[in-house]
Amino acid sequence: MKKETKTNKHTQTVLAKLVVNSGVGKLRNQAQFDDKILPEIEKELSIITGQKPAERKAKKSISTFKIREGEVVGLQVTLRKQRMNDFLSKVVNVVLPRVKDFRGLEISNVDHDGNLNFGFREQTVFPEINPEKSRVSFGIQVTVVPKEKDREAAIALYRSLGVPLKNSEK
Repeated sequence: MKKETKTNKHTQTVLAKLVVNSGVGKLRNQAQFDDKILPEIEKELSIITGQKPAERKAKKSISTFKIREGEVVGLQVTLRKQRMNDFLSKVVNVVLPRVKDFRGLEISNVDHDGNLNFGFREQTVFPEINPEKSRVSFGIQVTVVPKEKDREAAIALYRSLGVPLKNSEK
């Protein structure tokens, strides 16, 4: 006799991971970038995500952008399991309502694999960051990756998780 196991929809993870990226871009050209600015960005990104970011370095030199191979061009945090769920809940319930003139995420932000991409121009929309004490301003890009690689199923999943998606593509 086979024992039947019950699954709870709240314990199953329907998302594979959540990736938070921040490019350092033009901040790299400022004086004392490695000593003062980069550690400040790392500190604030770790406060926002609850996890230390990994440095992403340039793979090759590009003279037009004044980038040399091996220089830090961005920071990345990959969240999984409970931290991912907590971060997504915080973004949906606290951060997105704080964005000025926010009327929902475009449905076109979901790609053909079901990944949801959206960003913030400044990190100050997160409640953990005090705008008066923050010395640098940087943008944050968030990618939500579902386990199932189907766009329509992913859109339904995001709506069930409370992500404010607009109704139709225009």
